[in-house]
Amino acid sequence: MTSDIQIRKCTTLPDFHRCVEIQKQVWGESDLETEPYVTFVVASQTGGQVLGAFDGPTMVGFTMALVGVRDKTPYLHSHMTGVLPEYRDRKIGRSLKLFQREEALSRDIRLIEWTFDPLETRNAHFNLNRLGAIVRTYIPNFYGTTTSPLHRNLPTDRLLAEWHLDSKRVIAAINDLTPDTTEAPAVIHVPAVAPASSQPGKSEPARRSDSEGGSASPTPIPEPFTSFQQSKIRSDFQSWFSKHYAATSLRFTPTGADYLLQPWSDF
Repeated sequence: MTSDIQIRKCTTLPDFHRCVEIQKQVWGESDLETEPYVTFVVASQTGGQVLGAFDGPTMVGFTMALVGVRDKTPYLHSHMTGVLPEYRDRKIGRSLKLFQREEALSRDIRLIEWTFDPLETRNAHFNLNRLGAIVRTYIPNFYGTTTSPLHRNLPTDRLLAEWHLDSKRVIAAINDLTPDTTEAPAVIHVPAVAPASSQPGKSEPARRSDSEGGSASPTPIPEPFTSFQQSKIRSDFQSWFSKHYAATSLRFTPTGADYLLQPWSDF
């Protein structure tokens, strides 16, 4: 990331209104599906996070997280992360996530979760390999069919990333100390997709609740191909997750990308 980009908490009404402006540019959803500025106000005031990436006085990206409780333990659900198109590929998404992690740990919060599209493998690489998250949950059609052109009228299937902030795995990943994984007991393959130039729009690396927080834009997926692949990949993930496997890394191949899965337990 260039030195002129700064990450800080958003605390003012102009900040929250700017988050909405960026959201509209990134997702292009209808007004009904666009989060209003009051959602950002509430997140900021109730234990969540609203963090902005600033180029001088101008916000160029943000992340917003909501507070949750599971088994009497608080955690954060990273609901939205977006970076303006002209500022992508500058590691701003990574900087937002690392700031998010430090802020959460400063309040003794040790888990952040978010969702991401399993077909967007560059996001998966960022989440699993670069941040050290794991995935054990597949959620079919999480948001329903939305008006965003990024979702292409498809069911919004999502993987749920678990980012255990002070785990050895995460510490190694964010310090680039994790060796490349080439083998695993289970593999789910996602074939390569059509070039972005052939599609009417392009995807955003960090989408709603998809703290798909990487700086690289995934290639849009042709709708007919996606419908078929989505069904198969959904079945594959659900089958392995039911056997207590977790997706822990991703490797790129000449024909696409492989999710690598292995048995996983909290104990």
